Amino acid sequence: MVAVANTFEIPAAEIAANLDLNGFAQVRSVLSRETCEFICRLYDGPEGQFRSTINMSRYNFGRGQYRYFAYPLPEIVQSLREQFYPALSGIANIWGERLGLDRRWPDTLPELTAMCHDAGQARPTPLILKYGAGDYNCLHQDLYGEIHFPLQVVLFLSDPEKDYEGGEFVLTEQRQRMQSVPRVLRPSKGDAVIIPVRERPVNGVRGYYRTQTRHGVSELRSGTRFTLGLIFHDAA
Repeated sequence: MVAVANTFEIPAAEIAANLDLNGFAQVRSVLSRETCEFICRLYDGPEGQFRSTINMSRYNFGRGQYRYFAYPLPEIVQSLREQFYPALSGIANIWGERLGLDRRWPDTLPELTAMCHDAGQARPTPLILKYGAGDYNCLHQDLYGEIHFPLQVVLFLSDPEKDYEGGEFVLTEQRQRMQSVPRVLRPSKGDAVIIPVRERPVNGVRGYYRTQTRHGVSELRSGTRFTLGLIFHDAA
């Protein structure tokens, strides 16, 4: 069995503080090198473990390919979702209070999954993405349906020092009456980045207001880059 490095403890307070400050939170060394390589090998696993494969150029999403896992999810993917979700649901509920929303997110992932299925969203959304030279991902948001949990996790499975050049992780945030704020990240192999799915609350002079966030990947100049996306709501 391949496990998360050191039965990883989610630093919820640190994640919440960095999301408030920067609009994202980077957590170092969530996965061991061996676990990263194990997850990368899943990409070429049996077709039955995936529900669909998307060639991004076909839909003008960019260039490259990604594959959505089917239920039941691989054990390592399910374990990561279950470990991250409780801490992130607490942050999500604080965000909801700040924005004056009525919805409260459940404490456990199975409860969220049941909520999605009751709303007709029953297709799993965790995905593994593969980029080669010349590939990129346009700025986007991963919504998938009326119910969309407000946070997601991106796990970086390749080494930017050895495996590829370019391919930076790009975030943009649109604030009120301001131009978009760009951020370019180059996480190490095994790192996680937590980002808003669509929006987050920012404290302004008149209280909290919404900002819109999008994310993407700049063009790879060479090599191969893998990432694992953990989206917690299911798709319609």
